Parts: sequence; C-alpha cells; structure tokens
Amino acid sequence: MTTIRPFRFGVVNEMPLPRDEWIAHVRRVEELGYDTILIRDHFAPDFFGNQFAPVTALATAAAVTTRLRVGTMVIDNDYRHPVVLAKEFATLDHLSGGRVELGIGAGWLRSEYDQAGMDFDTAGTRIDRLEEALAVLKGMFAEGTCSFQGEHYAIRDLDGYPKPLQRPHPPILIGGGKRRVLRLAGREADIVGILTSSVSSGTLEDDPSERFVHAVRQKLNWIRDGAGDRYDQIELSLIPSLVPATDRRSAAAEMIVTRSWSGVTVDDVLEMPSVLIGTPDEMAETMLRRRREYGFSYYVVSDKEMDAFAGVVERLSRGA
Repeated sequence: MTTIRPFRFGVVNEMPLPRDEWIAHVRRVEELGYDTILIRDHFAPDFFGNQFAPVTALATAAAVTTRLRVGTMVIDNDYRHPVVLAKEFATLDHLSGGRVELGIGAGWLRSEYDQAGMDFDTAGTRIDRLEEALAVLKGMFAEGTCSFQGEHYAIRDLDGYPKPLQRPHPPILIGGGKRRVLRLAGREADIVGILTSSVSSGTLEDDPSERFVHAVRQKLNWIRDGAGDRYDQIELSLIPSLVPATDRRSAAAEMIVTRSWSGVTVDDVLEMPSVLIGTPDEMAETMLRRRREYGFSYYVVSDKEMDAFAGVVERLSRGA
C-alpha cells in the first residue's frame, strides 16, 4: 500500500498567445485552482504545436502569479549543459520565491534533433548522459563546490550561484515509460511522470499496449526497483486522455474506433489508468480509486482542456 498523497493538478501550456493574452491565460490557470503551469521543451511544432522557450516563459508566469508553481514537462537534457540549466533554475527558484519544479528527460524526438543539426544518440547514451546530468544538477544546487568526472561531463570545483530557495533543491520530475529511465527516476526523482505512449522509435506512437493495466503496473514496478525504501516518498504523475461523456461505455467504444486501436475492448479502455471517461463526478471517483490502487496523485492536462477539467479539480481539491 503506497502513501495516499493529496491531489495536485498541473496545466501544460499549448497556447503561445500574444503577451497580454498569455499573461491573462496564466492567471486564469491559477484562478481555476491548478497547482502548476508547465511548458514542454521543443524547437519544432511537430506533435504539440509551437512552444515558448520554457525558462523565459516560466519566469514571466511566476512574476504575474502569487501561488502558482512553475515547471517543465520536460526539459530535454541534451539541449542544455547541466551547469547552465542549474543556474537558470536556481535563479528562477530564487526569484519566484521557491515555486519551481524541474522536469527533465533524456530527449526523444528524432526529427527535432535532425532539424537542429544535433546528434540523436542511442537511447542508452542519452540516458547515460541524463544520469550524469542529474548528479551535476544536484551538486550545483548543493552548498559548496561541485566536482564531477563522467563520460559526458567534467566539473571542477564550481560553486553554483545562486542557490535555490527550496532545499536541498527544487523538486525534480523525471518523465519516461521504459525500464531503464523509470528505474533511474526511482533512484533520483521526487516526482515521476509515467509515459503511456511510446517514443522509443524517436517519434510519438499511440500504442494502446502501453496503457493496459498490466503495462502500467510494470512501469510502477520499475520505479519501485530503482527507489527501494524511498518509493513512498515519490509523487506519481500522469497526463491523462480526457473524454467527457455521459455514457462511458459508448465513449470508450468510440475512442477505440477514433484511435484505430485493435485488440482492445471497451472494458480495457475503461480500466486504462491514463484514460478518464465520464462526467466530472465520474472522473473524480475514478481518480480516487486509482490513487488507492496505483498511487497516482498528480494529474497534468493541456490548457486546451483546463476549463473542462476544472470541475474535477474543484471536487478533488477539497481535502480529498
């Protein structure tokens, strides 16, 4: 039995609006009761549309809100040296009053690497580099100087400035869906975002087998393998597929057809931990049950869906 954590709710920004509209939009996220505003880290529109640069946009979001936490979902480790990233996030944490969360991953979108003229190394190499970067980040956030010698990074007696307000460091989220990165997340992360689509080929694939109950339980077991005794200290996160509906079974059947899933039944869809179907009350009830069964307590939705999901947020923010 995992620790029952309070629910938290995040919004990932997919609407890079003009300045005044974007500021009003961010404030609306806070007014609706969401806990975090998050930004992806991409150069090319590809699957999610154009994106603002994450650190700059998050600094603006922090400056125009009072309670809302700001974070990434997720920084591609290959795009920034960890010393640079540590300084950016420590500064952001310092100037936001300690409202920063650092989401980071190994990178996955091959076409983006190609377009930017960057080497797209094997998954093993990218995860090796991420593991080293986490050691550098934590060293730079810590008191005193950091020295690190690895295959990808070499740091010598460098003292990070400023130090973040949150100690020992801002919460670190690692996102992923396969064994090695989830075991790494179990060892190193405060929050783990579980991916229920497949990116192992270098592109995003809507593979329903990643969503089945047994697949999600396997992912949780990989996290547990890495975490050991600290598993209950980890916050578990999902980006769910939302399907507002009054007839859950009909909506599940339509989802199968729309996504061209084969070998998937209506009951399979209704039990998928990353799918929420129904009215706000039904979604809330499902999330309460899944928190007991799996431990998921931190849900992130697109800002295109934030108004539709606000009723669920309201229901589950009343001390649930």
